[in-house]
Amino acid sequence: MTQKSGRRRYLYSAASFVLRLAAVVILLGGGVWWVLAHPETSVPSHWNPLRDLKVTAPVTPVTKFQLNRALASDVQCRAALEDAGVRFEAMEDLIVDQNCGIVGRGLLTKLVTSGIKDVETSCATALRLTMWEHHVVQPAARDLLGTNVSRLRHVGSYNCRPMRTAQGENSGWSSHARADSIDIVGVDTVDGRTLTLLSNWQDSGPEAAFLRQIWREACGWFRVVLGPDFNRLHADHFHLQGPGWGYCR
Repeated sequence: MTQKSGRRRYLYSAASFVLRLAAVVILLGGGVWWVLAHPETSVPSHWNPLRDLKVTAPVTPVTKFQLNRALASDVQCRAALEDAGVRFEAMEDLIVDQNCGIVGRGLLTKLVTSGIKDVETSCATALRLTMWEHHVVQPAARDLLGTNVSRLRHVGSYNCRPMRTAQGENSGWSSHARADSIDIVGVDTVDGRTLTLLSNWQDSGPEAAFLRQIWREACGWFRVVLGPDFNRLHADHFHLQGPGWGYCR
């Protein structure tokens, strides 16, 4: 057998192997898709990337994929909130100019478990806040405070204004100008306590530990999280922002 014919036979065998492998992958992929897409699939919805987000389901590696899909669709976002018992009254979108306005606008008046003073915001911000409240705030309150949170305290979401820095106003526009953020100043608990960042952040007890834990774990649900350790402008609140490059301080 010549060297050329041997090389041709090797290439033919390699090509045949690749084709057989591709066929197996396609068959397996099609089978997996069929299992996931079947109406009576045994795969739980919180493990199924083809299912819509369910706020109260356990968090899995699939949850963030489902959340991102819901954040990109006003219909899916509102459906996820409604399914969780969140009160988010739909409002007409607010269009002020190229810098200010609210897409997916609504009035948020209740989260899954806790109350919240009426706040006008976007569905995306409401959904991120809901995930944080249910999967971070309430478990931390039970673990560290021995109670549940009855109300989140905030100082607003939408505010048509430029960005503020320690040096003054920035030339850029704040994420509040599109209701992409909400500022949380503290919580009320079922057993009657009021915890605020201004009063409890520097404490050494469970209240401070609770505030620091919910600040740290907010980074899993918001892309930008700023608190008292960032600068003096945030001494009294958490700035929780949806869009951004990812910054937690």
